[in-house]
Amino acid sequence: MAKVLHETETAPDSTPPREEQDDNASMKQYLRNKNLVLDFLRSDLNPHHLQYHWNKVHLLKKCYFYLKFEPRHVCVRDQNNMMIFADILQIANPCQLQKIKKVGRKQTEIQLALLTELLEQLERGREELSRYVQICDVEDFLSQWDLNIKRVLKLSMFFNKLISLEEPRKLHVKHSLVSQIHLGGALHPPITFSLYTKKPPIFDRIESFACQTWAQLKWFTESQESHLERWQLEIKLVTDDSQTEPGYGRTQEVISNPCVINHLLPGRLYEFKVRRSDTHTLVYSQWHDCIILKTKTHPAEDTKEAPNRSLMRRLTRPTPSVNGLMKR
Repeated sequence: MAKVLHETETAPDSTPPREEQDDNASMKQYLRNKNLVLDFLRSDLNPHHLQYHWNKVHLLKKCYFYLKFEPRHVCVRDQNNMMIFADILQIANPCQLQKIKKVGRKQTEIQLALLTELLEQLERGREELSRYVQICDVEDFLSQWDLNIKRVLKLSMFFNKLISLEEPRKLHVKHSLVSQIHLGGALHPPITFSLYTKKPPIFDRIESFACQTWAQLKWFTESQESHLERWQLEIKLVTDDSQTEPGYGRTQEVISNPCVINHLLPGRLYEFKVRRSDTHTLVYSQWHDCIILKTKTHPAEDTKEAPNRSLMRRLTRPTPSVNGLMKR
């Protein structure tokens, strides 16, 4: 017993000094906090991830936004007091419809502006957090932790907001779309309004070409596009200050794709623009694709270039990609 007591009294103290314990705890806290920020930078704020969302926003800015009704058909009374199933657009009050479209346009503009602002905030936040994790001094890093964990939480909130705004949303409007004349005294049916998008048409740079007095134009559309979809083409003769003749232009609506444009002048540059035709439900569109083609001077040039054009179509069959659209 005395021997054990003696060994206990004389054994060296294996417990590290208090200062060393504090240093170890600080280092563990430093590594844990730093890894938390790094994980956030590598996941939500990954540069490739942010670029993906930038591409989505750029595409949205080029899309066409339309108004959607639910339900699309409602029961109303006709002139003989008989109940009929009518399309909303056929019985809609034109003034109320314009007011609702105006609300949709304003909401779309706000949505696109917010998306841009959120992505800019996320990129700035990534730069600030990247500088923060480069701090090697443990004490300096931990002294700024409270500020930067708030920054992480705020950026995480911004990111979630970004995701929710990338899809068109419901419209909250109080306008009565259907006139009481059609309702015959009945209560206004519950109608919900929302927005949906269609991608813009993009010219096929291989299949679109010009001959001496005509041009063939073709454009990419969405895979499930209706054959009855209408398109608006704008044709403009390109002139410069040295030319005395006035610039010529016209707009026409087409339903065929590809389509042929006739009555062009030989050896001249023409600018072509394509857009979706306006409809009763279109609320927002700001972008259209453009292509410039030069007509041939002599008919023989058409025959000479036809085999080359056929070969090019086989060798370089383009596919419309989001990245390609973003660069335009």
